[in-house]
Amino acid sequence: MPSRFEPCGLSQMYAQRFGSLPIGHRTGGLAETIVDGETGFLFDRASAPGFLGSLCRAFSTFGMKDRLDHMRRAAMAQAFSWTHSAKSYAAIYKSSI
Repeated sequence: MPSRFEPCGLSQMYAQRFGSLPIGHRTGGLAETIVDGETGFLFDRASAPGFLGSLCRAFSTFGMKDRLDHMRRAAMAQAFSWTHSAKSYAAIYKSSI
């Protein structure tokens, strides 16, 4: 996901939920939902070399079964539902009354 600007993506969340580790540019929602080296791979510069670096790290990880399984489990365990956010909003609204 080499997006230069990603305010809030869903594709990386869908990928993680099913154990597919996304590769994304460290920007916006991609940076907020992909933990580099834990639930996917991020690259800093929106450039071919930056993207290639993440691809190389992903291929290297693919060769390490235990590491890959650990990352997939971590990605699938993330909670992107509105339950947590709704509780936070409710607490803010309640404190303002």
